[in-house]
Amino acid sequence: MASAARKKKILIMDDEEMIGEIACQMLTFLGYEARHVLDGEEAISLYRQHLEAGDPFAAVIMDLTIPKGMGGKEAVLELLALDPQARVLVSSGYSNDPGMVNFSRYGFCGHIEKPFDLASLKAAIEAVL
Repeated sequence: MASAARKKKILIMDDEEMIGEIACQMLTFLGYEARHVLDGEEAISLYRQHLEAGDPFAAVIMDLTIPKGMGGKEAVLELLALDPQARVLVSSGYSNDPGMVNFSRYGFCGHIEKPFDLASLKAAIEAVL
């Protein structure tokens, strides 16, 4: 397959398995290749692997908070240190959280409220790519 025809890859970080799987299915339907991880440490590790292999993710969607691990607020800073060009969206069900309201102050380039539907996911991804 020619590199121009390759699907853009999107990384989803969410501690809820079902949300991650549904997001991956939605992204696949929209024509992307999607991967799901459960926390920030996993997201940074997988992002680094793909970046070093010359096969980077086009965008990352990170859950704002992960109760038992590194959430998006912390992980986005490490991701941007690794790749200043990273396109990272924050995702949360808490629409009034400062991380969602002022997402750019935290290093995110966009946001999407949970639960999201196909149209809002498509719009959020297209806005940052």
